[in-house]
Amino acid sequence: MQGKCIESMQKTKKYQISPQTENGSPKKKLGQVVVIEDRCKGCGFCIANCPRQVLRFSSTFNKKGYHPPEVNDASRCVNCHFCEVLCPEFAIYSIEYDDLNE
Repeated sequence: MQGKCIESMQKTKKYQISPQTENGSPKKKLGQVVVIEDRCKGCGFCIANCPRQVLRFSSTFNKKGYHPPEVNDASRCVNCHFCEVLCPEFAIYSIEYDDLNE
């Protein structure tokens, strides 16, 4: 009986295993940044602090008269959600590509 308990404990995964590519390296999580332009006040926190330089100021104005951010290079986004955390107006968020397909 004790052998079954040990065997079942060994099969239990404590941590979620991330998907891997064919060569065994972990797959990169890609994301898409979404900006709610009318909510943005153009503070630039998301642009200045993006670890992958995904964003830049747009040349257009929103309803409030500010330059909201726009996506500069969408392929660099790794869905870290750092822009969401920094935004005082909750005007930006990112979505993982897996979520987009559903």
